[in-house]
Amino acid sequence: MNIIDRRDFEFLFNWLDLGGLLERDRFAGQSVDDALSIVDLAEQIAREVLAPHLRLSDTCEPSLRADGKVEIVAEAAQALGVLADAGLFSTIFDTELGGLQLPHMVHVAALGTLMSGNLSTASFLLLTVGNAALLANYGSPAQIEAFVIPQVAGRHVGTMCLSEPQAGSSLADIRSRALADGEDALGRRFRISGSKMWISGGDHEARENIVHLVLAKVPYADGSLPAGSKGISLFVVPKYLPDGQANDIAVAGLNHKMGYRGLPNCALNFGEGRNSPDGAPGAIGWLLGDVGQGLPQMFHMMNEARVSVGLAATMLAVRGYHMALDYARDRAQGRHPGMNPADAQIPIIEHADVKRMLLTQKAYAQGALGLMLYAARLIDDEKTAPTAQAREEAGKLLAFLTPIVKSWPSEWAQVSLHHALQIHGGSGYTRDFEIELLYRDNRLNPIHEGTTGIQGIDLIGRKMRREQGESFALLAERVKASIATGRTMHDGAGGDLSTLARQVEQALVQVEAAVSAVLAKADNAQALAWGTPILFAVGHLVIGWIWLEQAIAVLNQDAAGQIADRAFVTSRLRCARFFAETELPKIAAWTGEVLADSDIVFGAQDNEF
Repeated sequence: MNIIDRRDFEFLFNWLDLGGLLERDRFAGQSVDDALSIVDLAEQIAREVLAPHLRLSDTCEPSLRADGKVEIVAEAAQALGVLADAGLFSTIFDTELGGLQLPHMVHVAALGTLMSGNLSTASFLLLTVGNAALLANYGSPAQIEAFVIPQVAGRHVGTMCLSEPQAGSSLADIRSRALADGEDALGRRFRISGSKMWISGGDHEARENIVHLVLAKVPYADGSLPAGSKGISLFVVPKYLPDGQANDIAVAGLNHKMGYRGLPNCALNFGEGRNSPDGAPGAIGWLLGDVGQGLPQMFHMMNEARVSVGLAATMLAVRGYHMALDYARDRAQGRHPGMNPADAQIPIIEHADVKRMLLTQKAYAQGALGLMLYAARLIDDEKTAPTAQAREEAGKLLAFLTPIVKSWPSEWAQVSLHHALQIHGGSGYTRDFEIELLYRDNRLNPIHEGTTGIQGIDLIGRKMRREQGESFALLAERVKASIATGRTMHDGAGGDLSTLARQVEQALVQVEAAVSAVLAKADNAQALAWGTPILFAVGHLVIGWIWLEQAIAVLNQDAAGQIADRAFVTSRLRCARFFAETELPKIAAWTGEVLADSDIVFGAQDNEF
């Protein structure tokens, strides 16, 4: 069973010019072969260490012991040690912190490969890298020494503690409070009290320590809490303090989800008094930066987490595609019309409808993977591009695309896995095959780190209306450049990309018109009501563009003699055309309600439901 197809990463690295990226000073001395060796290492660990306990970690969920500690399966804990020994916690970090200083493109490829083997176990690494990256960006030298370096080494792991039972995604309404408690070598110390909900990796004993990043509010002198998001501050609150004592953090319970079951999801109480290290109330934490700056700081990790959610969904779609493909080649059932009933049954991959479903899966999975690597390249460009203008443009485009990077793979991976399950037939509905597990795992991805609806509001409210379409215009320029190139491309077998380019152009025209309508709408509430349809429309446009780019790239690489397998070339071209023919037409329906100025949803009243 394939975890990944290594050729996909070779092709995408070539398309996104990883070789040119590695010539920049930050990555000096590294080569494309080095990058591929990291992917190979991740694939080996995914196949030999992570995948074998995928089902076990799903059926033997984390449990809360009598002593209040959370237990996970031993195989997952051992796997974290393997990942640490392999240096896979350290990929993107500076060498001064013990990191490998690799591009984000390579990190995303390696992390995605691990996710394809076992999403729950790989998510410990995902959270830790995001936690350590935030701390490395905002922490003091002492905080970095105490909390970043152990995470880079994989000895400690990290979480982010945002949501609360009464607040959910409305972080302005959190009630956790932080009382000043002096100052020490790690900075301004506070006592944290409050309850946090939905904390992935919130407790376990798999590593030496867990570093929590906690949002809380510093109360006014009269004890009241600041209203709104501007009063939120960010604190680093470890499970075990630097002297080894347990901090005042208690597991109130475990949340039992339909997927991601191997990753403990906790309700945590801070400052409950059960584990107070010195008898004083409150968990000990240290302020990051200044009071009131917590939400902008936490968005550093939240945005990285959103990209990682998109990556998780992508790799579930990739794994599901490989499972369905293997099953379709092995499973014999039925015959072609006109065949003798006495003839042997044919593999189901020969049936047209199975081909349709496999093509749909491939178009979604490989389109999403192209998007993920492109987003990773933008992260690298934002940090290392040679000019300030290039860095600024990369940052703007990345910010605009982040809601799409998070939500498009999450939503369409579920459709892809639906097809994978359908190809397996009745077997797909059983636990004898892992498709049902992947299907359950992915169902969380459209929800956590901001639901699809929240991503739509973000796209329209922040990324379009607030800046009057500036970042969308930047995206449109790149799409138009690809269209112009595509019009000139020939595949060497009598075909060309002009039809594909024209289909992407038509999609762009439809989306541009809808964006103009969104920008012109005076009523902000109604404009936001169009968030999800616009999110889907822009997302499909982006994937159509990514497929056009892949079609251009595969022809260029083929012409340069860089691809030995002709079927790899024709497969990429077929998928690009399939997506354009079957998926891009959906954009008209999503943009239609915007162009018609429809209030069919916005105008619905409570008593009508």
